[in-house]
Amino acid sequence: MNYNFPEDMKSIREILGLSQSEFAEQIGVEQVTVSRNELGKTEPSAGLLEAVYAYAFAKNVKINRLKEMLWRDDLLQSEKLLFHGAKSEITGNIDIHRGRQNNDFGQGFYTGESYEQAISFVSGFEHSSVYYIRFDDSNLKCKRYKVDQEWMMTIAYYRGVLDEYKDHPVIQKLIEASKDCDYIIAPIADNRMFQIINSFIAGELTDEQCKHCLAATNLGMQYIFISERAVSQAKLIERCYISDNEKEYYKRVRFEESVLGDNKVKLARKQYRGQGRYIDEILS
Repeated sequence: MNYNFPEDMKSIREILGLSQSEFAEQIGVEQVTVSRNELGKTEPSAGLLEAVYAYAFAKNVKINRLKEMLWRDDLLQSEKLLFHGAKSEITGNIDIHRGRQNNDFGQGFYTGESYEQAISFVSGFEHSSVYYIRFDDSNLKCKRYKVDQEWMMTIAYYRGVLDEYKDHPVIQKLIEASKDCDYIIAPIADNRMFQIINSFIAGELTDEQCKHCLAATNLGMQYIFISERAVSQAKLIERCYISDNEKEYYKRVRFEESVLGDNKVKLARKQYRGQGRYIDEILS
């Protein structure tokens, strides 16, 4: 899927109230280049893509956020707008079998609830982009998780740190529940959060300490498609270009949020010390 560059370029120019020649001067190209690209008569170069989207972001025209708002306005009652941050380009259709086995809930296609959420996970990659997905959840079976013991232990299993307990009836029941659905809605667990879960599995934290530490680092919810039926009701509708200055902006945002989250974790570890059960007590 290509970027919707002709329409984006024209929208950015018109939002800023610039003629084609004025816009061309601002981004350092000829007027004919702007004209031909707005008409879709030529493929934009990598340099032009970066120049246009970086200029827009510098002028506080957040075109990708604006498109998110417009897409949301167009949703049917049974539809949701979801987002996938890709390190490169998605080729072909959505595929639940391409992902890693050791993701939060195993292999599947992972999406999030917002553009900002998606971009924060791929802002460090040179050729990353964000895809918008229109998802109709009609007649699909959903498994929902919240920040609790079930969620923590399910993620620990799929991330490969519960191998010694994998045949335990409690773990087997968790695995069954995670597979008995078309798609999953669950809190996102990034690597920083997984370190906290790992501390719980290692016996350093109780389940109550772990739960409150994880709640302190809330990153929003993720939607994971795990069945072909779910994928058949999800459609890629837009691919968004991320300029270098936009990537840097979201890197800073995520860093600031991580510092705040780390401080909350320290408080949660202290406040809930001694409450709850350790892993060996749960799986005794």
